[in-house]
Amino acid sequence: MPGLVSRIKAFARSPQGRRLVAQGRSAASDPRKRSQAMQLLRRLRGRR
Repeated sequence: MPGLVSRIKAFARSPQGRRLVAQGRSAASDPRKRSQAMQLLRRLRGRR
């Protein structure tokens, strides 16, 4: 049974994985989405 990392690599090479990676890259380059993600991380870290 393949390990988790190899399964993730295989998914990233698939057409669906490539599409998701492209969406992630475009969202990361958008300043508004980037600030929303940072706010979410701050909230999640503050709940501990």
